[in-house]
Amino acid sequence: MSDWKRNEERPPSDMAGQLEYAADRIGNASRADLQIMLRRAALVIRNATPIGLDGEMEDALRSIAGELGMTRNDIVRHIIKEWLETNAYLPVRELDEDGEVDGTA
Repeated sequence: MSDWKRNEERPPSDMAGQLEYAADRIGNASRADLQIMLRRAALVIRNATPIGLDGEMEDALRSIAGELGMTRNDIVRHIIKEWLETNAYLPVRELDEDGEVDGTA
């Protein structure tokens, strides 16, 4: 493992975050680490197929994402996850009713 991964903070788990992290610390990244990340990024790009939505849906998604401080892709993932949980395709997250709360809903 190279020094750039041992620094003060952990690299992000998502591919884009890892690339940005490495770019900020390019002098400390090994050739092998960069090669692995670039190959993974190439696979992600090659396998990425955009979801074709009409203009009104795109505008609504971007508006909601902006209000919530999320990216378009994050909001799409959130909506899909909520739909899958609501329709019993994924297990519903359990809420800890006895746990402490921070006072927000």
